[in-house]
Amino acid sequence: MYTSKEIIETINMVSRQHLDVRTITMGISLFDCITDSPTRTADKIYDKIMRKAGNLVSTGNAISAEIGVPIVNKRISVTPVSLVTAASKGHEQAIKALDKAAAETGIDFLGGYSALVHKGMTPYEREFIESIPHALASTAKICSSVNVASTKAGINMDAVAMCGKIIKQAALLTKDSDSSACTKLVVFANAVEDNPFMAGAFLGVGEADCVINVGVSGPGVVAAALKQCHGDLSEVAEVIKETAFKITRVGQLVAKEASKRLNAQFGIVDLSLAPTPAVGDSVAQILEEIGLESVGAYGTTATLAMLNDAVKKGGTMASSHVGGLSGAFIPVSEDAGMIAAAESGALTLEKLEAMTAVCSVGLDMIAIPGDVSEEIISAMIADEMSIGVINCKTTAVRVIPVYGKKAGDWATFGGLLGNAPIMEVNRKSPLKFISRGGRIPAPAHSLKN
Repeated sequence: MYTSKEIIETINMVSRQHLDVRTITMGISLFDCITDSPTRTADKIYDKIMRKAGNLVSTGNAISAEIGVPIVNKRISVTPVSLVTAASKGHEQAIKALDKAAAETGIDFLGGYSALVHKGMTPYEREFIESIPHALASTAKICSSVNVASTKAGINMDAVAMCGKIIKQAALLTKDSDSSACTKLVVFANAVEDNPFMAGAFLGVGEADCVINVGVSGPGVVAAALKQCHGDLSEVAEVIKETAFKITRVGQLVAKEASKRLNAQFGIVDLSLAPTPAVGDSVAQILEEIGLESVGAYGTTATLAMLNDAVKKGGTMASSHVGGLSGAFIPVSEDAGMIAAAESGALTLEKLEAMTAVCSVGLDMIAIPGDVSEEIISAMIADEMSIGVINCKTTAVRVIPVYGKKAGDWATFGGLLGNAPIMEVNRKSPLKFISRGGRIPAPAHSLKN
């Protein structure tokens, strides 16, 4: 039961501080769509998505109107398509079915054109990964991810090398739109099975047939609360915890109601603070409210670590099931404060990499010069994967080599994806390292059985 005080606080958070539910994501298992026929598999995929998610958008809109909280995106995630189409080799037909279903349901994004190759690749998985650039360039709403590393398995460097290549290919295929296909592709270490956020969402093999996962937002709410906090860092952490609790309560309410109305299992609430390009809805602003002149200054990693920890502590008390990534996102193009810091030179790629050791994801929505080589991109991925593997956490890379643009230029992606200055990249060559291939072994602390 919500008290009148909580209701008033929620109204203020929505009207003045950019609180929203970032996404209702319906996860749909496609295992029962597997056949040995590409056409039949594609037909079953389309039919099941339409049957389960046909009312997802209208239901989300109805809940939003009733409780007075914006629900910005309605999304679908599916079983990794490389698993579903392995028997039929039907990924080309599957992408058409997914694209058609995404258009007809009216959702914003559909995630799961994905492969899990953290320890090795079958011949078909190689073929599937090679299809990703065309799949993303030829569709508007389909998102893709590749899990190339895990703490248990180590890093599959053959897959890492492939990902550098497909990122460059996707960028080239969409060079007329600032290489926008790359905004829909994420490379993971330790990918989670219940992530509601794009572009990395897919429904894991351990999940139910149909689930509802909700991702909340609220950087503006946390920043507003910290403006009133004049105490020491212990008090700052308490304010963040209390605010995260209130934000997550809204997500819990939406998740339970959506699950009931859509006849789906309640999965999780993801606690991640997801920023937007709107001024006042920025994770960078939170760190600056804590005491930094600019994000990127010394102290940025420490303040981000405290923020992430306090968000988790507050949010876990507000929801019966917490999952996904749960923490703070630091996408450059989607955060007004990050954009400003990158433009001024205060925030560099090297500092962003350090921050990923303590945040929810990794190098996210970073625009780089279009002439950066595929092996440099692969090495960026390898560095980020090593942070995830060694620290037993999820990390990811979503970089956009923008064809025809150089450091200091701008890339525009639109909507929640925002825009970003092109950031310079260290051009020293890692070609010999990437060309070796093979696997980087799992760390010793992976042997916990």
